[in-house]
Amino acid sequence: MPLELESVMFRGTDPSRAATFWATMFQRSPQEDPDGILLAGTPTQVGLRFGRGGAHSPLKNRVHLHLSRVDRTQRETIAAAEKAGGRRLGSGNIPAGSYAVMSDPTGDEFCMIEDQNRYLDGCGPFGEATCEGTRASGRFWSEALGWPLVWDQGEETAIQSPAGGTKLAWSGDQIDPARDPSRQVFVLAVDPGGLPDELERLVSLGATLIGAGPTGATILRDPDGVEFLIRS
Repeated sequence: MPLELESVMFRGTDPSRAATFWATMFQRSPQEDPDGILLAGTPTQVGLRFGRGGAHSPLKNRVHLHLSRVDRTQRETIAAAEKAGGRRLGSGNIPAGSYAVMSDPTGDEFCMIEDQNRYLDGCGPFGEATCEGTRASGRFWSEALGWPLVWDQGEETAIQSPAGGTKLAWSGDQIDPARDPSRQVFVLAVDPGGLPDELERLVSLGATLIGAGPTGATILRDPDGVEFLIRS
């Protein structure tokens, strides 16, 4: 098995509550293991994982999710999110043709994208994970995962699997040093026999090897200093 993106992990004080909300939103079944609660993805929909960690800080998240229209309209998805325990942020008003900013029951922000949006056409209900981070990180992850750049304008970048589906995007901004680099991380998977070669390759691309974590996953940092894990 080549290196692949298993999930985007959110760590928090109540991972079970977060996992229940997102399992409802995406109709996925939770699976528990030593690294938390996994909502497994598909070849075109990235997985989500919820582990135990620090509480949401006063800063907005470094990573937040964009939900895009598939079988439900924006209004229908907002109603489903509110029924599952989510809430609208700000004034709660959603101007016509605009995205809606919401949070899950644990306070993590996400956006429900407007129905007319063409950028996320065909990406599925989990349209995008958008990250604070520089162009260097976008290019690093393109090489690391073998996902081509589908957006490279100014300092903003986005990548997408050759199979299509969920996009990963970076704003072009420097990481705020006040952020916890381990609260929201990518989790990769690889066959045990392929781990040494993949670690060497990732370091050659600009990653920094940190070492083994408490559950046996290997911890690295990308060019912006953001942690990510490899499970084998």
